[in-house]
Amino acid sequence: MLNQPSNTLATPPTGAYRQRSKLASLLRRRPLLPLGLLVLLLVLAWALWPSGFSHYDPLLGVPSQALQSPSASHWFGTDQLGRDLYSRAVHGAAISLQATALAVAIALVVGIVLGTIAGYFGGVADALLMRVVEVLMAIPSLLLAMAIITVLGFGTLNIALAVGLSSVATFARLVRGEVLRWRTSVFVEAAVSCGVGPWTIIRRHILGHAAGPVLALAALEFGSAVLSVAALSFLGFGAPPPQPEWGLLIAEGRNYMVAAWWYTTLPGLVVAAVVLATNQLARAVQDLQGNYS
Repeated sequence: MLNQPSNTLATPPTGAYRQRSKLASLLRRRPLLPLGLLVLLLVLAWALWPSGFSHYDPLLGVPSQALQSPSASHWFGTDQLGRDLYSRAVHGAAISLQATALAVAIALVVGIVLGTIAGYFGGVADALLMRVVEVLMAIPSLLLAMAIITVLGFGTLNIALAVGLSSVATFARLVRGEVLRWRTSVFVEAAVSCGVGPWTIIRRHILGHAAGPVLALAALEFGSAVLSVAALSFLGFGAPPPQPEWGLLIAEGRNYMVAAWWYTTLPGLVVAAVVLATNQLARAVQDLQGNYS
């Protein structure tokens, strides 16, 4: 009896197979992505449940244990007042990440609104808003944030507002480009011809297609915001002592660099790890969108 030809090779790959193939390709391109995700999950857990990761009080110290080097009992060592630095870094995650998340949310929302208005309606609104965006982008973001916080006053909340407002221009420019890209698509023109209102078109047909690049930029800006918040806190614009904010921890240890290298180095490595992990996540989102760099 003759063997019947097999149709196995002719069977198109299933959706699950394509997803696994895309994930495998992504991991080949970004082998450090799992480590980056692990770092982000750990820091997020610090922020949500700090007492579960350290049993020391971040505000109380033991003077007799001042400036002890890293050990099994004090993983990051102690500061000049005998406070456990690992505990302060863990509890500082909530302050730093809250400020960073608020900053990115402000930049995202305001940038989407301005970019959508400029890209969809055009005309005078586009010309005016884009001139403002160009002026903002010509000023270094950290310098602009310092100018804004000088007006608003010191504090973690004002740092978040300053960093968020200084990043609006980046989101506005990207959203404007995406709106211009999709505004002339066939399905948008069909919706216009059917009498659908502009805000309905924007909400249903344009912003959904622009979500991928915007989310990738948001992930990338999150890392930049972590650095900006830490830098402004380092300069003394953020939470006052004895709050365990990351930038403040680094600033407090700069006078002890010779005698206690761990004081600034280990909190600084925490900030660097979060930024690098966020960048890995942002690049992965870009890869999933097909925007390989």
